[in-house]
Amino acid sequence: MVEENKIKIKFFTNEEDESLQVSDSPLFVPVSLKRFGLSEVVNHLLEKDNEDQDENKVIPFDFLIDGVLLRTSIQEYLTKNGLSNEAFLTLEYTRAILPPSFLASFNNDDWISSLDSINPNSASVLSSNLSLTQPEILSGSYDGIVRTYNMSGKVQKQYVGHSAAIKAVKWISPTRMVSAGNDRQVRLWKTSQENDIEEEDDDETPQEGKTLAILEGHKAPVVDLAVEFKTNRILSAAYDQTIGFWSTNYKEMQSIQPLEYDSNVVSTSSKKRRKMALQDASIRRRSPLALLEGHSAPVEGVIFDSQDSTVAYSVSQDHSIKTWDLVTSRCVDTRSTGYSLLSILQLPRLNLLVTGSSARHINLHDPRVNATTTEQTTSKLVGHTNFVVSLTASPYNDNMFASASHDGTVKVWDVRAEKSLYTITREDGSKAKVFDVCWDNQIGIISGGEDKKIQINKGTEISK
Repeated sequence: MVEENKIKIKFFTNEEDESLQVSDSPLFVPVSLKRFGLSEVVNHLLEKDNEDQDENKVIPFDFLIDGVLLRTSIQEYLTKNGLSNEAFLTLEYTRAILPPSFLASFNNDDWISSLDSINPNSASVLSSNLSLTQPEILSGSYDGIVRTYNMSGKVQKQYVGHSAAIKAVKWISPTRMVSAGNDRQVRLWKTSQENDIEEEDDDETPQEGKTLAILEGHKAPVVDLAVEFKTNRILSAAYDQTIGFWSTNYKEMQSIQPLEYDSNVVSTSSKKRRKMALQDASIRRRSPLALLEGHSAPVEGVIFDSQDSTVAYSVSQDHSIKTWDLVTSRCVDTRSTGYSLLSILQLPRLNLLVTGSSARHINLHDPRVNATTTEQTTSKLVGHTNFVVSLTASPYNDNMFASASHDGTVKVWDVRAEKSLYTITREDGSKAKVFDVCWDNQIGIISGGEDKKIQINKGTEISK
């Protein structure tokens, strides 16, 4: 009987839980071992080193070599990297990421274009000095209606005012939200929370669930929004190639007259806009603090820098990522790629910008690298088979995020791995396009799209 080849390794972990620490003494293991086998070894060592360790409690682990997740056998890793069995490997182990199992789905009347979540620990709550007892989901739909859901799937309230499909929604606080859509408007809303402690200075206080103000300035559909809670600012991305810069407090912006609609245009959509404009005649209108110009094609996504609220990033169908100085309203950096960019996310601890593209892949960009006219990316993640239209960061792990695609899936990624960790399909098995995804640390991974359903999958990343 031929003895299996072995290799010398040692384990270490950055887990803070002392009960997960094992000796760093070298040991020999078979080169055929993969994650499961290595996880068994670590669990055996834990049981040996910790007398009170429950031998029936098996903890699944992931393993990294030089910061890269091991997704093959040790032998395959050695072959790929040109190493022999004489090598001495140091393996970092960390609690494994569990599959994002299906939890629930809520029905909607039309396609779901956009989603956001709020819970008692959300930044939108903590920065508002208001309280919230239960998580809620905010949705925007192609029927032009904004809805809030509780965790039982019940629609808490509907917000009617947009005259066309909604493309973006965001919570501002437990009592405020903002939406935008194909009617070219950005709308500030007051929610139906009973603990609203914000007050208006005049007698025109809107009823709960009504529009606080209509923010006008864009001349084409508005497809993305970003909110900076500490500075009370909003960014909007629009197909008129501009980025709107607004305040969450309408009193900080100048009052304007409603936009005029051409009376000679007789299209159905134009008639609907005129009708809605008449209904909205009594609602206050506000102009942007600034309109940022520089893109040469529709702007698809915009975000604030998470560490500097005076900086923003945008992506566009003009193939570029732009960095903006919001103090001067100037573009200070442009990164060119070879494809239309449809979504953007920041991973601040890693100094990375993540972009989703029409080329179906995801790229990781380091904004600290000097920009040139050529593509500047640190790596490319491949797996989707259609447009990547939404990105959301993991609330637990700085290396992880999720992406939504028109291929009908949501994928969970770790930047330390070459391939996606998991693929979330629609619960009914359909291939319906997914338009948005949001990862909430209490609710889970929330996605919605063409199937008219809000789907929730488990979002916790470690076993208990």
